[in-house]
Amino acid sequence: MSRLGAGRYPTNAEMPAATTTSVHQLTTSDGARVPGVLRNIPGATTVAVLMHPRQDLTHHGLIPYLVREGYAVWAQQPRSVNNDIALLHEQAILDAAAGHQFLRRHFENVVTVGHSGGGTLSALYHQQANCDPDDRISTTASGRPVPMADVDLPAPDGAIFLAPHPGQGQLLARLIDPSVVDENDPLSRDPDLDPYSPENGFDPEPGHTRYAPDFVARYREAQLARIERIDRAAWEADSATRRARETAFHSGLLRDRQAALAPRIVTVYRTDADLRSVDLTLDPNERKYGSLFGNRPDLTNYGLVGFGRLSTPGAWLSTWSLNHTRADFVRCAPGVTAPTLFLELTGDQACFPQDVQRMTAALASSDLTTGQIRGTHFGAPLHPEDPSGYELAAERMAEWLGQRYGARSAIT
Repeated sequence: MSRLGAGRYPTNAEMPAATTTSVHQLTTSDGARVPGVLRNIPGATTVAVLMHPRQDLTHHGLIPYLVREGYAVWAQQPRSVNNDIALLHEQAILDAAAGHQFLRRHFENVVTVGHSGGGTLSALYHQQANCDPDDRISTTASGRPVPMADVDLPAPDGAIFLAPHPGQGQLLARLIDPSVVDENDPLSRDPDLDPYSPENGFDPEPGHTRYAPDFVARYREAQLARIERIDRAAWEADSATRRARETAFHSGLLRDRQAALAPRIVTVYRTDADLRSVDLTLDPNERKYGSLFGNRPDLTNYGLVGFGRLSTPGAWLSTWSLNHTRADFVRCAPGVTAPTLFLELTGDQACFPQDVQRMTAALASSDLTTGQIRGTHFGAPLHPEDPSGYELAAERMAEWLGQRYGARSAIT
């Protein structure tokens, strides 16, 4: 039996022989240390910036293809790489800023490439870089100070988006299972809202599931209600931590200081329950049956892997809360004014056609190019004999970059 999540990623292409690779450790404005990896080639004047708020993109599948086309690629790591329990998007902007400051000293043109969750982070960075410093974010979603006004945020020269989902909060609001009735019990369920119950339209045979419109409406309303319920718990937990810190500050007692450091973790069960994963008639595209986590979401929904599963209260509000996160593509898009290329993957399981319409309509760039690429969310081909989505996307990106920042001969 194959692994539930098998086949999500295409095999990476070889890097051109002329490539030089260097690793850099940068210091952010608030003193954090963040690494980045630069793949460069002789004569490159334009660099593509890849960054995700939660993942290490050092070996992203796009990199060798973009380098072959004559462009340098910078893969920036955030401070919360591969462990997003304390991820604050506001701090991730400070991480990105350190990378942009470094790149401005070495390249004529700096272009962001936002893939998946990196798309909304990229849009948020553009928004903050392009607004008046006094209008920038000054606190996290939960109120923790973030001195953004005094930070050097170099504005990028361009923006490329590849299959950006509309933001972690927006994504989770469609993935979260609203049939959970007890947040402390991973198996609790309201049968009337169970997305994987045959009584509600689910069919375990791929391609046969059909949900009635009234169930879809009730389901989505219940998803929002569950998000709000978790929001309230996160606010209560965050307030308890604040009170404990104030008490410790005034008393100085060991017991109070210990209480101030005690973690309060938001645990969210069952976050692989997007109805669109199994009912392919909902917002249809060329996607295959299944979710980002595998071809059996009725099983992976109950597993450990999933979005927003564990986080501090502040991280939940900053990243996963639909109602409080600043990392929302549509809200950030009016701040993206640089030349922009938006590429949709036709077999995407996270960025759907209706999302694409809303996101592209919100972008403010007067030089906006949109297009479609055949492939899945993580760049795998739709058919084994096809080129990967990353290869096809890199060709379009190189053409677009060449028209604006100078064409280069392909590197071998």
